[in-house]
Amino acid sequence: MINNKRVVVVLPAYNAAMTLEKTISEVSPGVVDEFVLVDDRSKDETVEVARRLNIPYIVHPKNRGYGGNQKTCYKEALRRGADIIVMLHPDYQYSPKLIGAMSWLVASDEFDAVLGSRILGTTGALQGGMPYYKYVANRFLTAVENVLLGIKLSEYHTGYRAFSRKLLESLPLEENSDDFVFDNQMLAQATYFGFRIGEISCPTKYFPEASSINFRRSVIYGLGVLATAWEFRIHKWGLAKSPRYSDNGRRLGIGVEPTPPANVGDLMGSNS
Repeated sequence: MINNKRVVVVLPAYNAAMTLEKTISEVSPGVVDEFVLVDDRSKDETVEVARRLNIPYIVHPKNRGYGGNQKTCYKEALRRGADIIVMLHPDYQYSPKLIGAMSWLVASDEFDAVLGSRILGTTGALQGGMPYYKYVANRFLTAVENVLLGIKLSEYHTGYRAFSRKLLESLPLEENSDDFVFDNQMLAQATYFGFRIGEISCPTKYFPEASSINFRRSVIYGLGVLATAWEFRIHKWGLAKSPRYSDNGRRLGIGVEPTPPANVGDLMGSNS
């Protein structure tokens, strides 16, 4: 626990068998109360590694996509009583050593969400091996989003994030895409509903085993990002209404299932 708040780390996994153990090994002891892995129908031994490491896991019966994986992650973390939820990719691209710092910033009640930025600091994305075209796209999309959302973040595209329970219970996340643009839609919602977003500098690593979308998927993602920012702005202007920013949004939330979902492996238990 941090500041008497229960910390649950969610691991949205797809083909993470080669990096999962390394990721978990670098988490500082005494910081995390529980890990939960959601496997999006991997084609490798991700679930077997999770079982060996005694990590509770859920297996999707079919691939739902990155955003769909996160929806399951957050529902399960809330169901398990999390006060602070940290999303950490199990592909070892982001430093697990920052979980405590990110969690504390949420536990201090200064922020509702904290992002691990690959852009801030002197150990940024290019130093970590981010392809140059992705870096340029990141900077362009971030500049457009800052203008249209009316805030100032160093980047919107990091997959390393910490959230308060209140934020996850409030945002209508089920209205969002099951694809990669889910991350941006979530930040737009948090901004619209007035949640406080902070950032810390996070070293990152690009290597063959780390997950990374190809050029075609990157283009689709970029177009989705621009559409998300524009949708936010025209909703704010009152020119069109989006269910993503419904007036009931803070009451609807993501929902918490009263019983464990199907295909759960808890600690040493096997996947059903």
